[in-house]
Amino acid sequence: MVRNSGQWTEAADDIVQDALLTVHRVRHTYVPGRPVKPWVAAIATRRSIDALRRRGRIDAQEVHNEAAYETFADPQANKEEAADSARALAHMTSELSPGQKEALELVKVKEMSLVEASAASGQSVASLKVNIHRAIKKMRLTLSKRPRK
Repeated sequence: MVRNSGQWTEAADDIVQDALLTVHRVRHTYVPGRPVKPWVAAIATRRSIDALRRRGRIDAQEVHNEAAYETFADPQANKEEAADSARALAHMTSELSPGQKEALELVKVKEMSLVEASAASGQSVASLKVNIHRAIKKMRLTLSKRPRK
């Protein structure tokens, strides 16, 4: 029944297994003396529909792009984009205050903890958090105003 319903073949076995488990789980609902085949067919049909819906939800959220895997195959592939990104980052960080630059460099680039960065910079932990937050906010604002290619 499932194979004839037009389901994709790789999932047919899973659907049959699910239908058999459902038949076992709801066997108490079968009325003796009534035909078994329509009862089982209804269960198999419903399990097939459920599988199609599940597959549709998964496919709607997944994106498959073959070209995405090819982007980094060649070391020279993204050289221009990397140079553009480096220039944009340099431009954005040039607009930050010295405290914001230092906080970003210590915590985000050098990956120091807030306590270590506080000891290295002389800024308090709270001041570091504020500077990082303001720097990221300012950089996001700059990025949002930047024209897209």
